[in-house]
Amino acid sequence: MTETDILLRCYAVQGLVAEAGRIALDYFSRKESLGVTMKGTQDWLTVADGIVETYLRTRLAELFPDDTLIGEEGGGDASDAVWIIDPIDGTANFARGDRNWCISIGFLHERVPTIGIIAAPALDELYVARRGHGATLNGQRIAVSGNDDIRRAYVELGWSARTPAQRYLDVMGRAYAAGCSVKRSGSGALGLCHVANGRTDAYAEPHINAWDVAAGLVIVAEAGGWANDFFAGDGISTGNPILCCTPALAPQLRDITGIG
Repeated sequence: MTETDILLRCYAVQGLVAEAGRIALDYFSRKESLGVTMKGTQDWLTVADGIVETYLRTRLAELFPDDTLIGEEGGGDASDAVWIIDPIDGTANFARGDRNWCISIGFLHERVPTIGIIAAPALDELYVARRGHGATLNGQRIAVSGNDDIRRAYVELGWSARTPAQRYLDVMGRAYAAGCSVKRSGSGALGLCHVANGRTDAYAEPHINAWDVAAGLVIVAEAGGWANDFFAGDGISTGNPILCCTPALAPQLRDITGIG
């Protein structure tokens, strides 16, 4: 695949994400239309999740028929050219009227995160990154915070029902003991974006799925951040822990989180 092929995909998907954002916002503004159900403990699902993913699947298949696709709702298969989609990341926020949710689309070429596009339409934010070409927020270049003092670190810790609660609490305790300020906002994809634009210094979660981070990993890397090798082993199909941060804090945060 040539650099022109990658660039074409990056531009095309920005258009698709804009339309997907309009679809999602329409549902978000009409709470009675959401048809909220639960897939598991604190694992929310709305009608909009399926509608947005179906739209993106259909359009991507039309534009790039040789690529494969993995989506949170519809699954799929990996290949040397695969799109990994979360139609609405932060569904609990979405269902409750909280604006902190997004549409996340990542593209892996030969297992390397290559394109990352994350749209947060309720916040009017669009993050775009292409491997080797930097990361932007609404067209402006972004960079990680550069903080090198753990006692000033602002860290987001994601939570998952797939891992023991005590593990999460232990990490939180070690973070507080080291002097960190800790938050949780309910969207892993936006959590990575906030590391990339310096709003936080780190994002960590003991287990997260590929569709939550495939786009964000490109954005963080292109903004100068550090991340563990999420796609090691079978991360693409079963998920892995995630830690991404401003680079100077990586050694201490690896000790605090046990990730990386």
